[in-house]
Formats: sequence, structure tokens, C-alpha cells
Amino acid sequence: MGFSQALSGLNAAATNLDVVGNNIANSQTVGFKGSGAQFADVYTGALAGQGVRVAAVLQDFSNGTLESTGRNLDLGINGGGFFRFQQGEQIVYSRNGQFSLTADGYLENAQGARLTGFPAGVGTGGQPEVLQVPAGSMPAMATSAVQASFNLDATSDNIDRATVPFDAADADSYTYANTGTAYDSLGVQRTMTTYFTKTGDNTWEVRVSLDGNPDNANVGQLVFNGNGTLDEAASNYGNFSFTPGGGADALNFSLDFDGTTQFGQDFALDSLTQNGYTAGALVGVTFDEVGNIIGNYSNEKSQVLGTIALANFRNPEGLDMVGDNAWVESGASGQALLGLAGEGQFGSLEPGTLENSNVDLTSELVDLIVAQRNYQANTQTIKVQDEVLQSAVNLR
Repeated sequence: MGFSQALSGLNAAATNLDVVGNNIANSQTVGFKGSGAQFADVYTGALAGQGVRVAAVLQDFSNGTLESTGRNLDLGINGGGFFRFQQGEQIVYSRNGQFSLTADGYLENAQGARLTGFPAGVGTGGQPEVLQVPAGSMPAMATSAVQASFNLDATSDNIDRATVPFDAADADSYTYANTGTAYDSLGVQRTMTTYFTKTGDNTWEVRVSLDGNPDNANVGQLVFNGNGTLDEAASNYGNFSFTPGGGADALNFSLDFDGTTQFGQDFALDSLTQNGYTAGALVGVTFDEVGNIIGNYSNEKSQVLGTIALANFRNPEGLDMVGDNAWVESGASGQALLGLAGEGQFGSLEPGTLENSNVDLTSELVDLIVAQRNYQANTQTIKVQDEVLQSAVNLR
């Protein structure tokens, strides 16, 4: 009986050596999770036990340390959750966030598994799908709103419109002018010039032209209070309309002068913003902390192209390993729970970082020595049993 007990010990010790050796071999594998062998005695009611067996190889899903790489397509999970991939017809899960962008716009890992998530603007209400970065350009958007804030010099002389008609070429026919940019429906940049004419105490005519062609219909009025602030109720300005030509649609935008003042100091432009832009080609892809895939374009604009889906499990230790640093769900793990980074049980995402293996190399080397001693001790048991058997055979 002693031989079978020692052999079971050898088998269990060999399995333990395999587990420790695998941990050491993967100590530099990104997103790797170490394992540990759990033993159980074998007992059938006899006076002596029947040996030992490996009851389970338990995976350790504690977090590894995050290391900065500076690479745009590297992504680490700080907390719970797994990346969800489609590999062929199978859904697999991994903590390895080393992605590359294929020629057709898919985000893949080194094994060719494609990252999945939710389409832009859908959120968790949609069905996860393979994420693909569109290769097309961002379309142009015509300007529809302009916000400008000026200071108009209160000491300026009044100009009588009855005797001095407006003429863009005559600087004496207006008090102050400033130039900005607007975009038509084709993304063509247009020069927007705003002319201010002081026509009375606390009263200014405001006139807007496009590309140096004043349109007399685009005229408004600004009225100020005695303390220099804008009297919104008495002022009359708002929507302006132009025909840019060149095949573009009519350009209509609102002009907001909120914050404009009339003080006794020099003319000044405090702020000028508008919401239009020209078309732009995709120049790069980045991630943010909630898993949005951000497309950056040559027009200096960016937009969300999709959102990475994270998965978690009621019992992650029940996941089945399938190699290539990936797992699949099993009956023991339960079904995957899907969500977004930073919500509930899902950790945040750290762009430009990777999660190192959670293997403590020093601890594993100590475990290796212990496992080696355990193996040697079981070989010694076999040796002793052999000597005892030889003594029994040699009895006279």
C-alpha cells in the first residue's frame, strides 16, 4: 500500500511543479493570472489513508500592477472586469489590453481576436458587437450658432446713419469691425465680419457680412444699460442668413452677444466661438477612461466611434482557460455580466497602460523549492518501501 501512497504523492507533487513552473514562465505575460494547486487526501475508511490527489488548480484573479507604456492602443483595467473578444465563432475574455488596429479598422489582440463593444451612442442598451473604426472622413458641419463677446468703447463718437450710409470700404462709416470664421454646408471656410456702429448714446448698430459682401438685411441693434451691461430685452439681434454660393446650402446661424459690454476703454474681443467645421480625415484613435473609442481627425475635431464592453462573472475562478491568456465562461463561472467601465463592479480603464502579470516571482521561487522538497520526500518514501520489501523477501 505504501507504494501507491508515495506514487500519488509523486503525481500530486509533479502537478504542483507544473503549476509553479507555469506561473514562473508567465511572470512577464501581460494580464496573466497565476494559479495554485490545492490538494486533498484520499481516504476510504481504512486505518491508513490512500494517499493524496490534486483537488483543483485554483486561479488567482487579483489585480496586477499597471505599467505605463505611452502607446495609444494599450489599455489596462484598474479593478474588476475582462475585455470581451470574438475569436472565430467563440467569445473569449482576457485582461490583456495590447491592441492593434487592422487595415480594415478592427481592434485585435496578438491572436487575432477582435474586441467587442457597443456602437456609438447606444450604451449598454444595445447588443455587443465587434468594434470597427470607420475609415471615412468626418463630414463637414455648417455653422449654426456663433457666440461673441466684445467690449465697445463708450467714448466713441456717434455716427448718423441718415447722413453717413454704411460702406464696408469706408472705415468712417462704422465705428469698429472684427473678423471671424464660419463654415458652410460643404465645409468651406468663410470670412465673417461684424461691424459695429455707434448710432446714439448706449445704442449700436451691428451688421454682419460674409466674405466681404455686406447684406443689408443682416442688421441688428445692441442697447446697453447705464452701467455698461447689455440690455437683452431692448436689443434686437439674433438670426443671420447668407447665400454662400459654390453649391453650398444657405447659411443660417444665430449670433449671441451675451457678455458684451460698453465701457470707456479700448475695443476688445473677449471671446468668439462657433460650432461649424470643415471635413476631416481620420488621423488617430485613442481611448478614454470609460472605454470610449475616440477618433481624432485632421480638422482638429474628435468623435466617439464606439464604447468598449467589459464583462464580469459571479465566480471568475470558475472560468475555463483556453490558452493565449484567455478564458471562456463555464457553468461554474456563471453567465457574463456586461457593462461599462467605471460602473458598479467594473473597474476603470487606464489608457496608455498595461496590467502586468499578478505572479509574485519571489514567492513562486520559494514555492518551487518547497515543491521540489515535497517531490524528493515522496521519492524517499518509495525508496524506504522498497528496502522494507527487500527485507521481507530476504527473511529465512
